[in-house]
Amino acid sequence: MTNVLTIARFTIHEALSRRLVLAGLLIGLAFVGLFALGFSFVYDRSVEAPRGTFLPNVVAANLTVLGLYAVSFLSGFLALFVAVGSVSGEIDSGTLHAVLARPLQRAEFIVGRWLAYVGLMSGYVALMAGLLLLVAYVVAEYAAPEPLPAIALMMLGAILLATLSLFGSTVLSTLANGVVVFTLFALAWLAGVIELLGTVLSNDGMRNVGIAVSLLIPSDAIWRAASQYILSSASVAALGPASLVAPTAPPSPLFVVWAVLHPLVFLGLSVLAFAHRDL
Repeated sequence: MTNVLTIARFTIHEALSRRLVLAGLLIGLAFVGLFALGFSFVYDRSVEAPRGTFLPNVVAANLTVLGLYAVSFLSGFLALFVAVGSVSGEIDSGTLHAVLARPLQRAEFIVGRWLAYVGLMSGYVALMAGLLLLVAYVVAEYAAPEPLPAIALMMLGAILLATLSLFGSTVLSTLANGVVVFTLFALAWLAGVIELLGTVLSNDGMRNVGIAVSLLIPSDAIWRAASQYILSSASVAALGPASLVAPTAPPSPLFVVWAVLHPLVFLGLSVLAFAHRDL
């Protein structure tokens, strides 16, 4: 366990020294500032509109979920970038040979890396989501119905993507892994769109395809589950049934269990793949 924690500490230090996390944080803070400005402008206009034209609380709720949707995308990109060269990059640079020459098992190296990514992405999502919810409360006195489950699911989505990128790094080169994981990330989003269109058009084939892909890469489906805890029923109705960010239904317990197991499965696959990889 000591070796695992040591690797996790060095991984966090490496991410900070490369300024990747700092860049993501600065971009995120710039987005929060822009979101606060836009949120204030749009909300004030809704309050000033003729009575019955807009419901200010619904406007605030929808703006909040749109902002958190952007945070979900930002954290997903950061998760993929952070872990994309976690193993392959170390092999290419020759650093891994020196690290593994010490009394350190390969499994400990992978788990230590993973724990670092869990900590980094959980902290990033909690900070960004917390700031956006704070903006919504300060400007419009809007409080999400259940913010903690929503933030927890958003953390899970980022951890899932980081784990997928970690696994890719154990079997692919850094460049190939980057192409593959970003394609899968986009594919997950597209699957969510297909599922929504299938639901709206009552097309079971489209809906089943979307669900199948979402089970393989549930990052977008996890976001939809999170949004269920941010919006009220009135806000969901206002966004419309074909919205790209509104939930179609509450998350089922089985889906939540699978979403939790997914990164653990790919962590195990990462350990097995790295154990058999030639250095």
